[in-house]
Amino acid sequence: MDGDSSRLAGPEGLRFLKMHGLGNDFVVVDARGRPDPVTPALARALGDRHRGVGFDQLAVIRDDAGTAAAVDFWNSDGSRAAACGNATRCVGRLLLAESGAAGLDVRTGRGILRVEDAGNGLIRVNMGPPELSWDRVPLAREMALDPLPIAGGPGAAGMGNPHCVFVVPDVNAVDICVRGAAVEHDPLFPERTNVEFVQVLDRRTIRMRVWERGGMVTFACGSGACAAAVVTARRGLTERNVTVKLDGGDLGIDWREDGVWMTGPATLVFEGRLAPEILAGAGA
Repeated sequence: MDGDSSRLAGPEGLRFLKMHGLGNDFVVVDARGRPDPVTPALARALGDRHRGVGFDQLAVIRDDAGTAAAVDFWNSDGSRAAACGNATRCVGRLLLAESGAAGLDVRTGRGILRVEDAGNGLIRVNMGPPELSWDRVPLAREMALDPLPIAGGPGAAGMGNPHCVFVVPDVNAVDICVRGAAVEHDPLFPERTNVEFVQVLDRRTIRMRVWERGGMVTFACGSGACAAAVVTARRGLTERNVTVKLDGGDLGIDWREDGVWMTGPATLVFEGRLAPEILAGAGA
């Protein structure tokens, strides 16, 4: 996002960036200095992998008086998400390069998050403290977070979005699509939930696969990796600093006193432009 390329709007269409964090892929739209163009219909149009661009989440960068920028997150079904760890790292990479700073703050639905250059092409973000009360996850009624009254005895944690974490002997033996879809819509989760399946390899390493809210298996989920590390640490199965091995690669998760820090790569793939007729069809 250098010079004029940092503004992704124009009369010839809507400019965007395609990025990913360990295969968890995003479309990034820069709405600073102009009205936010994104609507639920436009998010769905952009998210369609056959008729649009395709993404796991859409990130919209907006002006913010108190931080480097505000970032809004959209799911491909047109719903909003308060948090997306890998997308925050991707936007953080852009903002750090643009500013030349070693660290900066961004505002999200999760709150103000610190993003830092970790060196060697890695970006780290403080995702904030985990939500560990039933009404903050949220759950439908008051109860202990671990185990939940669901077959398999999962644990719950909120990271700006709800997570349900199953510890299993072998993640590859789990039918993620069937089990994940069923748990996502369990009435215990009034806002639905992301579903993580975790295998503990040793006290500093876990293997995770994830079903994300909105109906998809993704290569990685940053907030899910944070939630998985919190649940396994609370159970005494791991240390608070672990490597989470995902289908797309590894994330470093460090649950500190000031929050859960996540470290990993953030990759810029290409720039593009959504044609005016697609925008018109989406009502933008």
